[in-house]
Amino acid sequence: MNVQVALPILIPLLAGAVSLLFWRSRLMQRVVAVAGTGLLLVTSVWLLLTVSRDGIQVLQVGNWPAPFGISLVADLLGAIMVVLTGIIGFAVALYSLATTGRGHEAYGYFPLMHLLLAGVAGAFLTGDIFNLYVWFEVMLVASFALLILGSEKAQMEGAIKYVTLNLLSSVIFLVAVGLLYGMVGTLNMADIARRLASLEDNGMADVLAMMFMVAFGIKAAAFPLFFWLPASYHTPPVAVSALFAGLLTKVGVYALYRVFTLIFHHSPGYTHEILLWGAGFTMLSGVLGAAAQFEFRRILSFHIVSQIGYMILGLALFTPLAIVGGVFYIAHHILVKTNLFLVSGIVHRLQGSYRLKRLGGLYRSHPWLAVLFLVPALSLAGMPPLSGFFAKFIVIRAGIEAEAYGVTAIALLVGLLTLYSMVKIWSEVFWKAAPGDDAAESYPTVGQRELWLMSLPAVGLALCTLFLGLNAGPLYALAEASAGELMAPERYIEAVLGPSREGSP
Repeated sequence: MNVQVALPILIPLLAGAVSLLFWRSRLMQRVVAVAGTGLLLVTSVWLLLTVSRDGIQVLQVGNWPAPFGISLVADLLGAIMVVLTGIIGFAVALYSLATTGRGHEAYGYFPLMHLLLAGVAGAFLTGDIFNLYVWFEVMLVASFALLILGSEKAQMEGAIKYVTLNLLSSVIFLVAVGLLYGMVGTLNMADIARRLASLEDNGMADVLAMMFMVAFGIKAAAFPLFFWLPASYHTPPVAVSALFAGLLTKVGVYALYRVFTLIFHHSPGYTHEILLWGAGFTMLSGVLGAAAQFEFRRILSFHIVSQIGYMILGLALFTPLAIVGGVFYIAHHILVKTNLFLVSGIVHRLQGSYRLKRLGGLYRSHPWLAVLFLVPALSLAGMPPLSGFFAKFIVIRAGIEAEAYGVTAIALLVGLLTLYSMVKIWSEVFWKAAPGDDAAESYPTVGQRELWLMSLPAVGLALCTLFLGLNAGPLYALAEASAGELMAPERYIEAVLGPSREGSP
């Protein structure tokens, strides 16, 4: 048994259970949070190294052979995503030590965080389409509970929009799974791909493809059903916002990549054309929404939407280079967007607000924080030599090579408007003079230990961004190898079902 594949799921589940055992001990819950997420990061890196060296890793749960049992599968894309989950989980756990109050911890903040990480890792590693739905629901339950911690009015309003649209997505997803099972008689994704390819009439397959596209598009906050995200992500505690911003929508994007490269890849002229237009509108609507905002986290939330468009664009173009760009972009964006939310929390702790008009002067009082903001901000805008430049460059070059000039022009325009939003934050928060004396007197007092704990994970993520920009080769090589697997789904099918089953009726 290849238990290594299950560890990224089992570790956060175990950490959550241990946290519940120490419900009354704040210290132990914090120790378990840091230790559990640290162990998750170590085991996920180990898994990625194993997959890179030995190929796709498969665990047949309970030793039931595929497709009769549940398969856990770690290919390069899944392993990369699990490593990113470990990085973000560890960073947010450290950050939470300084930002999470006793009240939130008493209502289960850390167990819920572990449950959310288990759901994310499970979605990345499952080889069963129904279990993908199950892990989505685990994420939904944990994220909804985290979203309403504190029970403030704005949180409740955002949570209602969040859960309503995500429940709609879940219903569509579950109905699509049921119809797909009725058509092919299996839930194993590798077996679905094998059987679906042998069907002559693909009319129903196109219908199911559209249902999955809508379901995962809502989860990914793609156009037109994205408004739940900017309505909710700015309302919870900042550590929760950062965790959501880094991981949740990327699970939807991952599901799109998995399903539309493994299962519904036989008629890309139909499905991927819709994805192409969706990517363009997602980029444009998100960046225009950000340009109209003057609240730190709302700007960042709208930019999650716009950047999701670049990731979907890589899938929609469906060329090897485009898939490389999409995978590279996902990795870059998870690190950068999480970091920007962490920085916004530091700004809020120093000056007591997220509204740009009430902020200012931080370049003079905290120049290190200004630099810490500029690294992910300029990377998000695609400025060289940071990671965002290479991510955008690969996707845009793939668009030009595919002669998708319209959506490529939109991608370039969105990059410029993203830079405008980042400059707006910079000028309002860091460069302009601080607010008047009355406002300054109301600033909260921040201890050095607290500020250090908040800054440490932000510095770590900024260093990751700089490394990926100045040394993009390793990530590009991983993305290229991952794209090779995604463009050749028979490798995945053979790894799960075995060579004797792949291609059989």
